[in-house]
Amino acid sequence: MQNELQIWQLVMEASWLVKGVMALLLAASVASWMVIFRKRQILAKAGKAADTFEERFWSGTDLTQLHEGITGAHRITRGMERIFDAGFAEFLRMREQSRMSPNAMVEGSQRAMRIALTRETEDLEHHLNFLATVGSTSPYVGLFGTVWGIMTSFHQLANVNQATIAMVAPGISEALVATAMGLFAAIPAVIGYNRFSYQVDRLEVRYDNFKEEFSSILQRQAHALSGE
Repeated sequence: MQNELQIWQLVMEASWLVKGVMALLLAASVASWMVIFRKRQILAKAGKAADTFEERFWSGTDLTQLHEGITGAHRITRGMERIFDAGFAEFLRMREQSRMSPNAMVEGSQRAMRIALTRETEDLEHHLNFLATVGSTSPYVGLFGTVWGIMTSFHQLANVNQATIAMVAPGISEALVATAMGLFAAIPAVIGYNRFSYQVDRLEVRYDNFKEEFSSILQRQAHALSGE
């Protein structure tokens, strides 16, 4: 309890610039933790949704019925459902057009799925750049506050005849709190960014594999419809 009181006292006795740096780092830390908890929920939900959809897709359900079940729910699709919906909707649209070759039908579906995959990846990566920014800049922001605090402490010795370490120790201690807060904000942000980037990459690979497998199924259906 005494240590906490001393740290709070050091913060309150710091210069206004150092206090501003500490406030900025505290705000960045709170915001990054909010992003971490939210992103963790989103990625966990995306993984479970992919498992559920793959189980339905490979269970032998008719693709038309599966598509109608998704579109009939009147909800925003995400993940594999989004890719499947985009590809199969384009496939049905081009199938209704006359004189459309099987290859053209499949290529149109693949383009639609690539666009859906790109948008899905962008949604999953949303706010990851914020974690990267906090993780890379917070130590330098804290160091700036520390350097400024140390400069202020030594500048105060200019009017003193005899300087001692006891005279500058409090100011240096106050300044070092800024460095500690910079590390406190940066470390969780870096860990969260690395972990979530890995999860996003795995989901992207999983979505891309599904896109290729679904393209093969559509290609077989297209050639069957054309009688080839």
